[in-house]
Amino acid sequence: MQRIRIRYAKRGPLRFTSHRDFARAFERALRRAAAPVAFSQGFHPHPKISYASAAPTGVGSEAEYLEIGLQAEVDPEQLRLALDAALSPGLDVLETVVAGEGSLADRIDASRWRIELTGVDPAVAEAAVKSFVDAEEVLVERMTKQGRRSFDARSAVTHIAVTEQSDLPSGADGAPCAIIDLVVRLVTPAVRPDDVLSGLRVVAGLEPPVPSRVTRLAQGTLTAQGEIADPLEADRLAAHPG
Repeated sequence: MQRIRIRYAKRGPLRFTSHRDFARAFERALRRAAAPVAFSQGFHPHPKISYASAAPTGVGSEAEYLEIGLQAEVDPEQLRLALDAALSPGLDVLETVVAGEGSLADRIDASRWRIELTGVDPAVAEAAVKSFVDAEEVLVERMTKQGRRSFDARSAVTHIAVTEQSDLPSGADGAPCAIIDLVVRLVTPAVRPDDVLSGLRVVAGLEPPVPSRVTRLAQGTLTAQGEIADPLEADRLAAHPG
């Protein structure tokens, strides 16, 4: 059996696609692409697909990952092209590689996010971020499958800053737009960008006038230098040594 690891993006209006809806769309895309998908055994066989830390509904992403098992070998690039053509624009297959040794999930322990706060002055956002960083603990609440839970949104954040560089224009009325660069470790319960925004509201009263736009830029292993290591790099090297 061949295993293929895939990086895909959720862009534009398709960021509102739930993980369950994407999973259904991806299984249909596999059928349209005539991929020789392997199935589990038992009375209710299902395609061998494993997802790694899917982004919340409503969040865009340039770095979603999954792994599929195939019954026969395929050319990864041809599979990428076929799957990308079979999915709606906005659900974009960016890369496919033959899986090497180890688990994909073991290569992902952190994410980098971009949070766009339209209508928020960058100086105000910087002051709120400083209050968040200086706090030893920032308790927030969120409804989970186990009910409403309170947890610390500060401890999982390894980096948060208002960036100087922005490729976003101001709003149509000239409203400012603060951009936050955020790196969060994968913990339980997961700390999401909206939890960090709740934390900024708790410590500094930051209330964006319109909903924020959030995009996951990267997932991978957090290095000692605070960077996110690409989880597919080892697979690329194994496929093309030297």
